[in-house]
Amino acid sequence: MGRFNLIVVLSLSLSLCLFPNTISAALQKNYYANVCPNVENIVRDAVTKKFSQTFVTVPATIRLFFHDCFVQGCDASVIIASTGSNTAEKDNPDNLSLAGDGFDTVIKAKAAVDAVPRCKNKVSCADILAMATRDVIALAGGPSYAVELGRFDGLTSTAASVNGKLPAPTFSLDQLNTLFASNGLSQNDMVALSAAHTVGFSHCSRFANRIYNFTLQNPVDPTLNKTYATLLQSGCPKDVDPRIAINMDPNTPQTFDNMYFKNLQQGMGLFTSDQVLFTDTRSKPLVNRWARNSSDFQKAFINAMTRLGRVGVKTAKNGNIRIDCASFN
Repeated sequence: MGRFNLIVVLSLSLSLCLFPNTISAALQKNYYANVCPNVENIVRDAVTKKFSQTFVTVPATIRLFFHDCFVQGCDASVIIASTGSNTAEKDNPDNLSLAGDGFDTVIKAKAAVDAVPRCKNKVSCADILAMATRDVIALAGGPSYAVELGRFDGLTSTAASVNGKLPAPTFSLDQLNTLFASNGLSQNDMVALSAAHTVGFSHCSRFANRIYNFTLQNPVDPTLNKTYATLLQSGCPKDVDPRIAINMDPNTPQTFDNMYFKNLQQGMGLFTSDQVLFTDTRSKPLVNRWARNSSDFQKAFINAMTRLGRVGVKTAKNGNIRIDCASFN
């Protein structure tokens, strides 16, 4: 790690130790017990119905949660629709590829919750997104876990606020660590959370540089498995329709498992930011460990998701409970 990045990570770690996120202390696992006691079952039923209609529900919801929490915290600001006077987060170029099924999952779950009289307008969109994310992971064969609740919805959403807040597919390990550390997340958390790429898909443009024009000497990224590179070129020819997308995991694309790490061991990480986790000696041991031990990975993933869910949480002082997830009250 470069000296500057090391200083950034250490200073962020120190600040987190000295000034813990007191807002996250407001989160609790049975937050709605007296307000809407059946909320988790209501959300799970709505998510399960959506999942039965399309598997895209899974990666779309997970990605929505990540993109929400990394910009202004986990406050459902990414769901806000743009208006004539404001271009919202979802219309930033980095968010235009977010699949509509993720937004639809939250909106339908919110409608199901609000259909219960005692729950109406009592549960935040941010909490519904957190619960829905847990539920889609479990529906795809991943671990289930208790979600901390008590988030309020954010009061602002601007496209400009997204800039520089999300990881790029070309990121190095130092860049990934610095970005995650800015959200209070460790390298272990980052590697565990990266495994969300075990489900979902990517548009060809996001990795075309690795299979056609990596360098003058090596048009194909030499860290790519040659057979896999050929497969990618066949699925993503140079003049490919920009709407075409391929699976992130070529082996078990519809199962949330530790295949992501096994793929990295074989040079089959789709993005540079994926494969670097194996090629960089600092993160390689974790990749090998979690490729071997699925239960160990699942524990680390649950811990990382819990910490991610605490990022930038809003309270009643700087948030509210949105009546409509896509618009401010």
